[in-house]
Amino acid sequence: MTSVFHLAIHVRDLEATRRFYGDLLGCEEGRSTDTWVDFDFFGHQLSLHLGEPFATTRSGKVGEHMVMMPHIGAVLPLGDWLALSERLTAAGVSFDIPPVIRFKGEKGEQRTMFFFDPSGNPIEIKGFRDFEGLFAA
Repeated sequence: MTSVFHLAIHVRDLEATRRFYGDLLGCEEGRSTDTWVDFDFFGHQLSLHLGEPFATTRSGKVGEHMVMMPHIGAVLPLGDWLALSERLTAAGVSFDIPPVIRFKGEKGEQRTMFFFDPSGNPIEIKGFRDFEGLFAA
């Protein structure tokens, strides 16, 4: 079964959100009103509504890192991940976890990076050379 994931979360400022998701991340804007905006978030529907973002804690242990929970994210082919990583670095994004290889040489080897949107929502972007490793045990 192939499907598109939909997620709706709160943001504090729609114009800052448009600049971040649209201009910086390169996500195409979809429908919007004066209180929300949709983006094509790497092939999935992300609806960003004005409101108070969800609370987060650094409580998820993954490999050597304690990551922000909950967080949103996407999994990209490695080439796309590398291009996005370079674009974010060049733009001066402050990474919570800078671009890194996780589980090197193991099943499920991946690239990952964590950063925050302008409202403080944590985002993880993963990169896989081979998507078969995504669910490897």
